[in-house]
Amino acid sequence: MKDNPSFSPRKFAVIGAGPVGCIVAAFLAKNGYDVTLCDIMPELLEPALDPGITLEGAENLLQPVTRTCLTVDELADHQPDVIFITVKANALPLIVSAIEGFYQDGMYVVSWQNGIDTELEISQTLGDKPSMRAVVNYGCGLKSPCHVLMPFHHPPHFIQELNPESIGAAVAIAKSLTQSGLETKHTDQIISMVWRKAVMNACMNPVCAVTGLTMAQAMGDPIVFNIVDNLVKECIKVARANEINLGWDFYPFAINYMRNAGNHKPSMLMDIEKKRRTEIDYINGKFVEYGQRAGIDTPFNITLRSLVKGLESK
Repeated sequence: MKDNPSFSPRKFAVIGAGPVGCIVAAFLAKNGYDVTLCDIMPELLEPALDPGITLEGAENLLQPVTRTCLTVDELADHQPDVIFITVKANALPLIVSAIEGFYQDGMYVVSWQNGIDTELEISQTLGDKPSMRAVVNYGCGLKSPCHVLMPFHHPPHFIQELNPESIGAAVAIAKSLTQSGLETKHTDQIISMVWRKAVMNACMNPVCAVTGLTMAQAMGDPIVFNIVDNLVKECIKVARANEINLGWDFYPFAINYMRNAGNHKPSMLMDIEKKRRTEIDYINGKFVEYGQRAGIDTPFNITLRSLVKGLESK
């Protein structure tokens, strides 16, 4: 097994100038790395160079990046060592197809996203060796272009390679992030972590998107909470039927975590408000898919997925 002991990334690209991408770009740039921020919407990139990305809340920072670009194809001119994909998961097939056009051996692509199986979308096109998955533990929203509100930051974050040959690169990327102020640890349990987070996303995001409630409001309303509670139990049943280890005490942990989430709008609600497509297919849609594999009925996930799809179609 190779462990890539000599890999020392210096050039990073972040695809997606939403709040998640702005945060990782700002921290990496603060540590002196070469950072290219990429997004198809020029208005989102405009402040990134001057005055820079503003973080406000749990972290406070004003930091310009090295450069910006409007297409993934332009990244070929800069040959980044590591590419973080931070956009909504539904855009992954197009983005990975564009990366394939300039990908070279020794480059790594990290899914820094919500949802289940996003890393598999990368590996289907680029193979396992460059493909990595991270679990991110901060909450954020975009106040204005490159101005991010960050209500909470609960490090560490976690990263894992898909191919054992790339473990050294994953460790090096985690080190770079940690040195930049985003404490990140290498793990061999990323699937469990992804599913633990996905369960909570599947329970809060669509409920808030459909009702227009914040997380605290949804958890505090006894009628709405009944839906959240049934979603949690259904998602846990699907995970266990597929031999995904959530931990014996995950149910009380999840309920307690969501009760303390605060008066925060999840990203799916913000997407619906701004008439954008959501990540519902990679969240509740995946619980439906894995439920079918294991012969588990998923009426709550099917219902919430259908309602969110209905809102999208408007």
